Amino acid sequence: MDFIPFNSRDTFYKSKFGAVKTGEKFRLRLILPRSFSATAAYFMLRRDDGDFCEHKMCWAGMNGDDKEIWDIELSVPDCGLYWYHFDYDSSWGRGSVYNIGDGKGDVWNGRNSRLQWQLTVYDKNYKTPSWLKGGIMYQIFPDRFFRSGEKKENVPSDRILRDDFDGEPNWRPNEKGEVLNNDYFGGDLRGITEKLSYLFELGVTCIYLNPIFEAHSNHRYNTADYMKTDPLLGTEEDFKKLCESAGRVGIKIILDGVFSHTGDDSRYFNRYSRYDTVGAYNSKSSPYFKWYKFDRYPDEYKSWWGFKTLPEVTEECPDYDEFICGKNGVIRKWLRLGASGWRLDVADELPDEFIFAIRAVMQQDFPDAYLLGEVWEDGSNKIAYSQRRRYLLGRQVHGLMNYPFRTALLNWLAGGDAAVFRDSMETIRENYPPFAFYGAMNFLGTHDTARILTLLGAEGTPKTKAERAAYRLSPTELARGLAKLRLAGMLLYSFPGSPTLFYGDEAGMEGFEDPLNRGTYPWGREDQELLAFFRQLGQLRRERLSMQEGNLTYLHARGGVLVLRRQLGDEITVAALNAGEDAAEGA
Repeated sequence: MDFIPFNSRDTFYKSKFGAVKTGEKFRLRLILPRSFSATAAYFMLRRDDGDFCEHKMCWAGMNGDDKEIWDIELSVPDCGLYWYHFDYDSSWGRGSVYNIGDGKGDVWNGRNSRLQWQLTVYDKNYKTPSWLKGGIMYQIFPDRFFRSGEKKENVPSDRILRDDFDGEPNWRPNEKGEVLNNDYFGGDLRGITEKLSYLFELGVTCIYLNPIFEAHSNHRYNTADYMKTDPLLGTEEDFKKLCESAGRVGIKIILDGVFSHTGDDSRYFNRYSRYDTVGAYNSKSSPYFKWYKFDRYPDEYKSWWGFKTLPEVTEECPDYDEFICGKNGVIRKWLRLGASGWRLDVADELPDEFIFAIRAVMQQDFPDAYLLGEVWEDGSNKIAYSQRRRYLLGRQVHGLMNYPFRTALLNWLAGGDAAVFRDSMETIRENYPPFAFYGAMNFLGTHDTARILTLLGAEGTPKTKAERAAYRLSPTELARGLAKLRLAGMLLYSFPGSPTLFYGDEAGMEGFEDPLNRGTYPWGREDQELLAFFRQLGQLRRERLSMQEGNLTYLHARGGVLVLRRQLGDEITVAALNAGEDAAEGA
């Protein structure tokens, strides 16, 4: 067919691009050949958990000499995920128009695609804090950023305290084949406070901290006490002062909420009797027993991805829900102390109602606080544990970690077609409510991924952990990696959402997977040219409102060449990027 019957990404066909609010009116147009002699057309819409409902369209005149326009104006009263296509009646019966990809439709001929279009309808009544949108986020793994040298009290004796701040993290397994993650370099909250001026010069407006609560590993994802800072990081007062000092320079703090599991070495489970509490492992009469899921008491229990050190929590348990979301619960305590939001670890593994409860606390008492979710896929239609999730309909998170952005960016830098980047990101933009698209956490790397410079520069991945631990980029690899990293940084800062740096990426840190990606920040050994480049990007982002909030248009996306345009009012910013081997002119 030499024309397009429908294109969901063209406002001629769909007056409101992408997701719509509940009750918001929008118009749809369908184009059909006059030769079809169509007598009726229908907008076929169904909620994700329901059946299709037929909405009759109106004949709206001609489009040229040989095509007809059918249209409909409507609104959807209830939030949810919806799917749609079009049907029409003609002299030879009922026909249909389906999505063939990239928003474009075609008449079904028995062989082509029968995909539905997605329509996300979000709650018009929920407000989203505006402070993260367009700002710059900086992720800190607290033990590895900077140590103040302040003496710490009540540090458990079974921790390995490192004197060599620039040393290699322990990665070798013990005699049981376990990597204990029990070596600590001493980065602390006061150390972060001392480096706020450094972060301000980078243009940072928000710090995302990996877990800071007491836990018996350096990553602290095995929480031991949600109500206390880890003794090596400092005190509750140190956290409060960090938030106050950061606030004075326009930087907010987001905490990592690990609520799907605790540590087995915790005051709640207490497998090793470290604590003076009666943990769930110690007695069935423990006040925490109902939190956990035992198959055969006490040694067989549900644990996160089978790691026995991470017993899973039953979030539906009223006692646990009260502990996290209650009047004196975890969420409120740390927001009262100065935090400005939470990042929900493994949000896929938290029930919808539990996330609703967290958001309700924030909406009620801390309406300017931000809730961010860890989801690795398109969060608008994600199915987790056989359940369609509702992250982005207004009552759960404000934004998600944008792993699809990172995946598409890396594919493009590896020689992929820029059109694939554009199309995958347009799918996200179309599926997400605007608040979620412009409030997404965009990043090049995190504590869960290899260092971006290593990924972009290395010619391959060594087979053994020892080889990967010893690996350093050659001069040729380093030059290639730095060139690609600059391109990645320009795209990151040009794109809608919050550009996020994993501590040290701006300084040229290298490393493969955990814990090789979690070395200490190289104070005094930074790549100064790379650091200056990211400072310049931060300054541009801060000064140009179009880079923060401007509408997005793709001027060119083919091969290695990607050209973005951001516009806000009269201000226009264009980012022209070429990841190919050859120069491109007139793109």
